[in-house]
This record gives sequence, structure tokens and C-alpha cells, in this order.
Amino acid sequence: MKRRFILYRRKLGGTFYVEDTETRKQESLSTKDRAEATSLLNARNESVRQPQLNLQIAKACLAGTDSGVATRTWQQALDAIVETKNGSTQDRWRRAANETALDFIRHRVIIETQADHLLACLKAGTVSTNVHLRKLHNFCIAMNWLPWPLIPKRLWPEVRFKDKRAITSEEHQLIIEREKNPERRSFYELCWHLGGSQTDIANLKAEDIDWPNQTIAYARQKTGSLAMIHFGPHIEAILRHLNATGPLFPYLQSVRSGDRATDSFFEPEDQ
Repeated sequence: MKRRFILYRRKLGGTFYVEDTETRKQESLSTKDRAEATSLLNARNESVRQPQLNLQIAKACLAGTDSGVATRTWQQALDAIVETKNGSTQDRWRRAANETALDFIRHRVIIETQADHLLACLKAGTVSTNVHLRKLHNFCIAMNWLPWPLIPKRLWPEVRFKDKRAITSEEHQLIIEREKNPERRSFYELCWHLGGSQTDIANLKAEDIDWPNQTIAYARQKTGSLAMIHFGPHIEAILRHLNATGPLFPYLQSVRSGDRATDSFFEPEDQ
């Protein structure tokens, strides 16, 4: 194993110095005695050698059951965790995997990573970085790609979400007045009155409506549980203007949930 520090003596004054072969930083040992200087040099090299030796021992042990331990990077772990997800969860993980804050560790070998590397990601990132990096870290431990936690659970920075609130009745009314597209306006109205998630409302079908009993029933996509809602004259008036068969919102049903939520998509010309 290459020595990290080397010893030299300045001709002027005869004082011994050490030089870091990686950073080229030089530092005086404040001694002119060769034996003392050699002892200080050996102590410095040993302080660096032991952690490296421990890492090599850990790699050798883990390689017995996992041939990829010496080369597996965090990017490969991200790719693996994305493949375990489905639907909108997989979309969220794909976006999280592309966060620039993860560039600090993206191509770093997992087993060679230190806590400081993860903390640098957290400092440069957002709440999303904290949430997903924590899950990624735990995923690697569960897969035995990390033999021990880099950051103990109780020492992870607290996840602090911004304050959230529902829109007010006045804000909802402004949205309805602004919206010129009939399908989307009716969609916003039902979201407001039924209180369902935007994905569930967008996927409502005419067959979900029980006109004699004035109820709407559907299975929540996230949990699979049944939702049954009674409606009055106002909602009935909205429903009467929608399709009598099939999807109530045929176009919005086909749009990704993220685009519906941000209103960032372009509509076909015939919409």
C-alpha cells in the first residue's frame, strides 16, 4: 500500500517536514532529530493505513458472497430501486434519481462512501433529496450492499416539509372563472365538491354514477378501498353536462397525473 506521507529535511535549519502525496501540502514536524521525525511520520501513515486496511478487509469478506461489492456505485443502486417501483411511484423515483444533489455520490463506489459524502448531498439538496436518499441508504443496507449504516437513523437531518393548506372557496372560484376548457372546468368542480384525488376524479366513468340513488362509487387507485359519495343538485348539474357513457373526462384520463396537477401540458387542438 502506497505511503500517504513522505519525510524530507530542509537544508536551511535542518528541520524535518512531512508532505502529503495526495494534496502536496507540507507541514513542519518541529524537530531536527531523525528518529523522532521518523516516528511521527510512521504515526501519520499508520493513521491513514488502518482505515484503508479495514476497508480492504471488508471488501474481501463481502466479495465472498457479492462479486459486485468492489465496483457497485450509487447510480446502480438508484437504477435497481427504480426497477422495484411501479406507476407514479416509479416516476417519482426517476425524477429523484436525476437530482443534481446526488451527483456528489452518483458514480462513487457504495462501499467506499463516507458519511460526509451523504451529508454533502443533503446540504446541496431539498426535502425530496432527504427523503429519497434516506430510503436509498436503507435499501442498500437491506440488500447487503452496505455492511453498516453510514449515518445512524437518529442522526439523519429531520425532514421538514413546507406548510401546506387547501385552497379557499374564493381561490377555487377564480380558477373556475379563468378556465375556458369545459372538460377541465368540470373536472375542477368535481374535485372541489367530491374531495377525491385528482387521479380518481379524472378516471371516473358514467357507469360509476347511480342516478336513482344519487351516488357516485369508485375504487380509490392508491388504496383500492371503495368510495361512495351522495350528491345533490349542484353536482348533478355538472354531471349532466358530461358523457353519458364511458369516461367522464376522456382527455384528462389520458394525461399523466403530474401534468394534470401542474397544468403544464398542451392540449390537442380539438380540445
